Amino acid sequence: MAAEYVRRLLQAPRQSFFLFGPRGSGKSTWVREELPRAHRIDLLDEALYQSYLTQPALFADELRALPAGATVCVDEIQRLPSLLNEVHRFIEERRLRFVLCGSSARKLKQQGTNLLAGRALRRGLHPFVPAELGDAFDLETALGFGSLPIIWQAPSRTDALVAYAQMYLREEIQAEALVRNLPGFARFLPIAALFHAQTLNTASLARDAGVARTTVNGYLEIIEDTLLAFRLQAYEGRLRVREKRHPKLYWVDAGIVRALRRHLAPPSVEERGPLFEGWVANLLRIHNDYHELFDEWYYWAPAEAGRTEVDLLLTRGRESLAIEVKSAAKVGPEALRGLRAIAGLPRLARRVLVHLGPRPLVTADKIEVWPVGRLLRALAERTLWP
Repeated sequence: MAAEYVRRLLQAPRQSFFLFGPRGSGKSTWVREELPRAHRIDLLDEALYQSYLTQPALFADELRALPAGATVCVDEIQRLPSLLNEVHRFIEERRLRFVLCGSSARKLKQQGTNLLAGRALRRGLHPFVPAELGDAFDLETALGFGSLPIIWQAPSRTDALVAYAQMYLREEIQAEALVRNLPGFARFLPIAALFHAQTLNTASLARDAGVARTTVNGYLEIIEDTLLAFRLQAYEGRLRVREKRHPKLYWVDAGIVRALRRHLAPPSVEERGPLFEGWVANLLRIHNDYHELFDEWYYWAPAEAGRTEVDLLLTRGRESLAIEVKSAAKVGPEALRGLRAIAGLPRLARRVLVHLGPRPLVTADKIEVWPVGRLLRALAERTLWP
């Protein structure tokens, strides 16, 4: 029996657009439910892929048979970037509307995408967020198994995560020939997963993976281009201190992190901090992608004070909003250290600590302490900023 469709926050633009998202994020399901009359072309169909590869004119012939103004969905467009030439032509000549789905931006960055500048928007589809799942959302499940639709709706989430990690190496990396040294990349993945919500140390990562540092930099680009991770840059506010400049690494889903580390037992106390911080970071990123809540974001940490940090610093216009994330239920002075250290940042609109406690608080120096529910409400109502 098919899983019940979960209504997503993403709204379909009226014009052509790229729809990017990691494998298993539900792109095909979204198109099928939200654009049921779209003509679908699935490049994961190997016979179809081979026919377009050897006879590219067949793609144009198929498009020519459609009525003017029709909507066309091309799944896994990154497999044949050369088709974008015809996409461009049919947008112009027949006013076809294209939904170009992909789980990797790597090949598209290298060829073809510029042909659609101004003619196709870019949208993303992400793991489920609580606003989409409603009463079905459970934080412990999200931290333990993630919230990718393909995993969340699987009969066995453990088995699905193991298969997902294997599928990524086989279909995304090996099949597309993205790396020359597949064993080295396979060694890199679980070690990179240890850096989830941590400042990157590429020298250490390279040493532990047994590959060159330049190779690690290339591998990091691959996991970003295949939409499984992103780097968050350090903010340089120069608040009378020298700030760290190495980026932090976040994977887009807790389940992916734990599958790559081959650790799918209930999260340990040591795991919960990075997993919860990563979940909040991705929650903000997803809502921003859907609703444009902020312009840029960073983390902030003075280089001289190893235990002082603000996990997330959002900017909108000339204002900033500082967010610290703690997986504890109680808040002590140590948890507020970073938010107090950043108080001198000009035009700092709000300082917030998100934690697992049950009640909202405000400290004497106006730091707001939010339970998870308060953060979810602010995102749903778009009241993150005061």
